[in-house]
Amino acid sequence: MRYTPTKIICIGRNFAAHARELGNEVPERPLLFLKPPSSLVGSGASIVLPPESQRVEHEAEIALVIGERARHVPEADALRIVAGYAPLNDVTARDLQRTDGQWTRAKGFDTFCPMGPMVPAMEVDWRELEVVCRVNGEERQRGRGGEMIFGIPVLISTISRIMTLEPGDIIATGTPAGVGPLRPGDEVEVELVGWSIVRNAVVNAPIR
Repeated sequence: MRYTPTKIICIGRNFAAHARELGNEVPERPLLFLKPPSSLVGSGASIVLPPESQRVEHEAEIALVIGERARHVPEADALRIVAGYAPLNDVTARDLQRTDGQWTRAKGFDTFCPMGPMVPAMEVDWRELEVVCRVNGEERQRGRGGEMIFGIPVLISTISRIMTLEPGDIIATGTPAGVGPLRPGDEVEVELVGWSIVRNAVVNAPIR
């Protein structure tokens, strides 16, 4: 499936163990940042490691796709605007994230947002969705929707008070603990267990 979002809204530190592993406090409210739509790729595409970074890491996430235009959505109505869920890899240049002071460059390189096929929202309960990351077949991350600090209704309501959500927009809901490096030759996969998977090879950027 081809996604055409106007924006990709991401949530930082939405799993307590992940916040701790990076030495960060758990936020008091959802921590928002954006990835550009140009970073989006599908299963089978390569994740390209940029020469600007020496430490690129995987971040497995449960993503949701917005199904209708919405603004100021109450939490009680939030799930109504969800078209479906998909596995997403919020690839991050960790060294640039630490040095830049804001995350646009670290999160925004082309190919830094692999995303798999969407599962229709009516078929699943977001709290029971389980996301897993494997690198070369070895499990690195595992978490459930119900473990999020801020659940999906809270995220949608919070974001929609700030910006209008458009059909096709993507919300990446945060990553569980276990993030780690990606190296040339790796194969990384993020799975919504039993539903959908995105699988990508990791390559160095070509020499120019």
